[in-house]
Amino acid sequence: MTGDADAKLRALMVLAQGGDKPAYRALLEVVNTQLSAYFRHRLKEDPASVDDLVQETLIAIHTKRSSYDARHAFGPWLYAIARYKLIDHYRRRRVRRTEPESAAGEVADETDDTRAAMARLDLEILLARLPAGQAEAIRRTKVEGLSVSEAASAMKISESLVKVNVHRGLKAASALLGLKQADKS
Repeated sequence: MTGDADAKLRALMVLAQGGDKPAYRALLEVVNTQLSAYFRHRLKEDPASVDDLVQETLIAIHTKRSSYDARHAFGPWLYAIARYKLIDHYRRRRVRRTEPESAAGEVADETDDTRAAMARLDLEILLARLPAGQAEAIRRTKVEGLSVSEAASAMKISESLVKVNVHRGLKAASALLGLKQADKS
């Protein structure tokens, strides 16, 4: 995706996030075409699944649209979602790809922006599995970089509760990821 095309899609997404229905419709029309090409390229052996994956991805875009950060390129965010849908598709069918993702061509190069968008989505998925207070405390202190005092003020809770929520949230996240906590004795 060229810089100009990405800038146009980014602008449409920002308008769509603000409630502009015509902009959202225009965004989805362009994205639909791009996703069709993306999935056709990867599902040559299963062309019947292309439309289903496009629709699943459009639904995910609709559901996750508030997670898009306009300070970053739109394409990597879009293709990170599409890639997750493709991986889910392969898992459902128990297909293993031998072609590396980077060999996919110019439809969606895996750039630093793509990896960053995928990492943000991974983080949001992980935080969504935590209790809301823990997720918010982690997001404010570890992601946004607020101090414990600033986070407590923003969340309207005590500093001690912020610390407890961060500690418990990180412990729960580690357990979800299957990581062992370091023994602090």
